[in-house]
Amino acid sequence: MSSKPQLQDRPRVLIVGGGYVGFYAAMRLQSKIKNAGGIVTVVDPLPYMTYQPFLPEVAGGNIEARHSVVSHRRHLKDTELIDGEVASIDHKNRKASVKLEDGETFEIPYQDIIMSAGAQTKTFPIPGLAENGIGLKTIEEAVALRNQVLEKIESGSMESDDAVRRRALTFVVVGGGFAGIEAIAELEDLARAAVRRNSRLTMKDVRFVLVEAMGRIMPEVTEEQAVGVVEHLRSRGIEVLLNTSLASAVDGKLELISMPDKNPVDQFETDTLVWTAGVQANPLAKKSDFPVDERGRIKAGTDLRITGDDGPLENAWTAGDVSAVPDLSGGGVGGYCVPNAQHAVRQAKRLASNLLASREGGELVDYKHSTIGVVAGFGLGKGVANIYGRALFGLPAWMMHRGYHGLAIPTFERKARVISGWFWNMLLSRDTTQLEDLDRPRAAFRAAANPPKKDDSENDGGSKDDAKKPGEKTEVGAKK
Repeated sequence: MSSKPQLQDRPRVLIVGGGYVGFYAAMRLQSKIKNAGGIVTVVDPLPYMTYQPFLPEVAGGNIEARHSVVSHRRHLKDTELIDGEVASIDHKNRKASVKLEDGETFEIPYQDIIMSAGAQTKTFPIPGLAENGIGLKTIEEAVALRNQVLEKIESGSMESDDAVRRRALTFVVVGGGFAGIEAIAELEDLARAAVRRNSRLTMKDVRFVLVEAMGRIMPEVTEEQAVGVVEHLRSRGIEVLLNTSLASAVDGKLELISMPDKNPVDQFETDTLVWTAGVQANPLAKKSDFPVDERGRIKAGTDLRITGDDGPLENAWTAGDVSAVPDLSGGGVGGYCVPNAQHAVRQAKRLASNLLASREGGELVDYKHSTIGVVAGFGLGKGVANIYGRALFGLPAWMMHRGYHGLAIPTFERKARVISGWFWNMLLSRDTTQLEDLDRPRAAFRAAANPPKKDDSENDGGSKDDAKKPGEKTEVGAKK
């Protein structure tokens, strides 16, 4: 039976990607396009938008995972939603090819298209990285990291082999940008809470290592603040290795080298390797027939129309991490807006307004936004911020961080869930209960339904994917 969705036969605004830009643009456009006789269609393999600034707190156990995502179905009620991936685009003929999860493909006609496919983790061909590392770009990765840290603290506390114990209790984050700093700080805070509840461990048994190839961390803050953050992390026992790069991660055995001379720095083993060293535009940009720059981003004009050497393309729009949008404020790296949520949300709103204006023959307005500053959280009561050039650290910065992001996550119901969760966490303390076997949810049922036979104790009646040795855990990034 075909799984092709039944498409509405109306002039369509096709939105490729349901992240920040796609979600906000759809919210702004859906009712107006519907009233004009058209339809807004969002194509995304996920049924929700992920509020990525909350991922470190999800990994650290401060935010419930479902509260950091926003349902498309619930909040885009006048939008046609398709769970799939846009495989190719033929803008000349105003058609896009969509691939569903089962592999079936079909074409969607459109009048206008909004390219908002976002970005994905940028990696390098480091031996063992793909097999043993994990990113922090999706809600699934954040949940897996939380459970991994908690499980390793528990299993490590019972391990009698010193080498196995050290490997289990060593946690490494590669990348000293905002994502990496917030990730290692939140995970260390989580580990500290878990260790307090485990009489077999102290924090001296746990090792956290941050690896950064550059000579400083967090380029978005001042040099003085960056130095202060490093001192803060080191005061918590976190090893911060600057001018250091990961050379190999084969079988979880890390080899670190100095930069730029590439001399050996250290070698040790870990079961938990987190990669946060950059992002890149969604590869779909290069697969489309739209103009892209040397970094694979779709070229955009200041009015957020897709723009090539011959000028803007008709009925084609873009914004967010997949695009190269000129930064008229003068503060962007290389003259372009940096890939963050602050720009994406504002670009989406401007794009929607310009698209509607273009249909009515109105004037298009250039996108211009001067960033008010940056905020970052390092665990409960700890953070750093730079607001209008004013440096904040500790509790005030943490309060700014939570205040800004608590208000920034879209929809009232998500704000209420997140803020109420913060309140109960502060009152009742962080929940450090790990959830096991999420990768094998049917294992217990299979074992009960097919108990091992006396003459075949190795066969538990489950599938090969479910088979594991007693006590064996699935490692983050391990092959299945």
